[in-house]
Amino acid sequence: MANDIKQPKKLKTKSVKFGELQRINQYAAGVDIGASSIFVCANTKDDRHEVREFLTFTADIRAAAAWLKECGTKTVAMESTGSYWIPVYDIFEEEGLEVILVNAHHLKAIPGKKTDVLDCQWIQTLHSYGLLRGSFRPDGNGVTFRAYVRHRSKLIELASMQIQLMNKAMIQMNIRLDQVFSDISGTSSMTIIRSIVRGERNSAILAKHRNVNCKKTEQDVRKALEGNYRPEHIFSLEHALRAYDFIHSLISECDTRIQEILENEKPLEQKNFQPMSSGQISGSDKITNNEKERKPKKKRSGKNAYKFDAATALKNFLKVDLTNIPGVDANTAIKIISEIGTDMSCWSTEKQFISWLSLCPGNKISGGKVLSSHTSPTSNKARQAFKMAASTLYRSKTAIGAFFRRKRAQLGAPAAIVAAAHKLAKIVYQMLKVQKEFHDIGQDVYEQQFEKRKLANIKRMAREMGFDLCPREERAHINA
Repeated sequence: MANDIKQPKKLKTKSVKFGELQRINQYAAGVDIGASSIFVCANTKDDRHEVREFLTFTADIRAAAAWLKECGTKTVAMESTGSYWIPVYDIFEEEGLEVILVNAHHLKAIPGKKTDVLDCQWIQTLHSYGLLRGSFRPDGNGVTFRAYVRHRSKLIELASMQIQLMNKAMIQMNIRLDQVFSDISGTSSMTIIRSIVRGERNSAILAKHRNVNCKKTEQDVRKALEGNYRPEHIFSLEHALRAYDFIHSLISECDTRIQEILENEKPLEQKNFQPMSSGQISGSDKITNNEKERKPKKKRSGKNAYKFDAATALKNFLKVDLTNIPGVDANTAIKIISEIGTDMSCWSTEKQFISWLSLCPGNKISGGKVLSSHTSPTSNKARQAFKMAASTLYRSKTAIGAFFRRKRAQLGAPAAIVAAAHKLAKIVYQMLKVQKEFHDIGQDVYEQQFEKRKLANIKRMAREMGFDLCPREERAHINA
């Protein structure tokens, strides 16, 4: 009977040393931030916890920093609460304190004990034992660059809102430009709207502004412009148009600031510049012999494109051209760089980078059963940019485009977008980490490589079952 006992299965484990918790940060402080006051818990020099409340005015925050330095505090942990943490973080950092920003999901307070005083004490206790991990935040001018890019995105959202208001005013007057033009903010539509605001009401004259490449005829456009021009709706249309033009003037100012940062900042040092092919999208550093130099296709610039040559400015700044990556235009590349920065040493491996982006499968396992493998929910803007770039790969005649179409047929569109975004993030990490340029091998080479891997897997499965596979020609020759 003893021989019938099944031997326990050996599991892969990591070397982890267990022992008593030791205080790593003896002079650590915890801060609970609110709208009107902050609660600071510090470990004094006589090893005693003390909690003080400070207001959120600048003088009070500086007083809190001075008190922490009197206590001998070296490092401070705070929870990210809305936007209230930003001035506290900046002032503490200016005063020479090491500050880490902690994700609110990583702070689980003791049930039944939830007050501001207890919260700051709990943060201080966890930080003193080294149980908190700081969130990523760009250093120096990276924060400034990110702020400009984010503000520009907000302005674009406001401009799109004015387009909706213009369309609403025209619908109320039964001017149906949305029925004859696919884009209300296009050249033809905006020219007609400006003419209406200036006082033109003749539909025949307004229809003359139609672009010659428009699919709808001039008669169709003229019919759509025969509306009920009421003064109150014209007033609303004019205000929305003026707001639209004003917001775009603000966007131009943002473009100027972003251009100054890209052109005036000191470029990164060039290290071992080597070409990288799309055959490495799995993370390998090998360069295939089948790689061919291809001139990248010129990407279209949309209405929200930068007013300067953003692709060239970004290439001179990074010493690599991110716009060579399929699906990544200049706008997307700047958004990604503003969120992740240029120093990839913040993530020791590309796996950590992908995990930070929440583009890797989850590992929620209990009782030996996978409960969920969905990616973790996050509001990471770099992740959103990668997914937006991946969603444009459906018609891309590239290796990553072929990969996206295969995953889309296998898993569906949402999972395929995440998988393709995973690949794009790996490419960006490698390009910035080792300063390698990217060249696509093409969908034909990718399909050939995929067929080889597929055939190798079939042969391996056959060998495991005791069979040998051979081509039909060889089998016919053997039988003859």
